[in-house]
Amino acid sequence: MSNFISSSIGKKLILSLSGLFLITFLLIHLIANLFLLGGSDAFNTAVHFMDTNPVIQIMQPILALGFVVHILYGVIIQLQNWKATPVNYKTVNQKESSKWSARNMIWLGLFVLAFLLIHLGNYFYVMKFAPHDMGSTLVDGVEMHDAYSLVTGLFTNPSFGVIYSIIYIIGFVALGLHLNHAFWSAFQTIGWSNDVWRKRLSTIGTLYAILIAVGFSIIPLYFLFIK
Repeated sequence: MSNFISSSIGKKLILSLSGLFLITFLLIHLIANLFLLGGSDAFNTAVHFMDTNPVIQIMQPILALGFVVHILYGVIIQLQNWKATPVNYKTVNQKESSKWSARNMIWLGLFVLAFLLIHLGNYFYVMKFAPHDMGSTLVDGVEMHDAYSLVTGLFTNPSFGVIYSIIYIIGFVALGLHLNHAFWSAFQTIGWSNDVWRKRLSTIGTLYAILIAVGFSIIPLYFLFIK
């Protein structure tokens, strides 16, 4: 078993399974974030539910482990690919055989990682380790943290709101590009792809990538131009 995990196929399988796990999380995360468009009570209630739900609390460390495993194996596989690549490989016209996102997965992934760290620092850290900084609010008689003001304050801040919103949108566009290749590639690695399903999964992956990129980008645009 240990030999399989350390093999090239085993590493790619772990990368794919962890990626599919994170892809599922992204959809749930998007749904939760879209409650922002429903106003403070809707979003604060959603956040309060997640903060007090024991299943979600158990899933948080598992999710964190999923991120660490995916990032670690992604870097390891890329380094191995670079090491195994002959010098004259660059003479091959890769543009004719692969998408831009496929050729730049590692750079898109590292950019998304940098954005994720900013994202965690601005939101998750405060919500998890400094909730007193958010203040509190009452929703239907229940006291809960005012996560809505924390999140929307970064988009509407008169000093840096526009800049932060642009960074936020660019981050999720980069994530969408990363997902565009990662979705079908993960299914291909676990053996759920053939000549027929390769095209279908590629289409589904593109639609999913657009959904994630557009869905998250709508949020800062809403607070910049509509709210």
